[in-house]
Amino acid sequence: MPTLLVVHHTASPAMQESLEAALAGAQQEGLEGVDVVVRPALGAAVPDLLAADGVLLGTPVNIGYMSGALKVFFDTVYYPTLEAKRGLPYGLYVHGNNDSTGAIRAVESIAGGLGWQRVHKAVTVIGSPTRDDREAIADLAAAVAATTAGLLNG
Repeated sequence: MPTLLVVHHTASPAMQESLEAALAGAQQEGLEGVDVVVRPALGAAVPDLLAADGVLLGTPVNIGYMSGALKVFFDTVYYPTLEAKRGLPYGLYVHGNNDSTGAIRAVESIAGGLGWQRVHKAVTVIGSPTRDDREAIADLAAAVAATTAGLLNG
């Protein structure tokens, strides 16, 4: 069964809403064949990533950058998985109070260095998540899950 790894730093109510929307999208009808494994960024490890067929990342924007927790995840897995996970489909959702450009650029730069393939444009939520924001995150998660399962081309 294909595995989607959801790595998140959920340190606020807005990030919790975003995570719940992502899980709803990744587990929607038609994606029952995807095993969704959820790990907080500080708890995700090399074996989690090596077992994954796709990854969904969620982070708040902290001082214009990804969370320190997500950065620790990348620092932990970068070299041990560098060759093994090339081509891994991934997606990203971020939450900030104003601008998310720096956080997205940083994650995309690291993911690109790992050789991962973005399958959907990053979803940015500014302020409290709206219904449209939650739907966009669910759509993102569904696209990453479907790509992980081989139902979509990345």
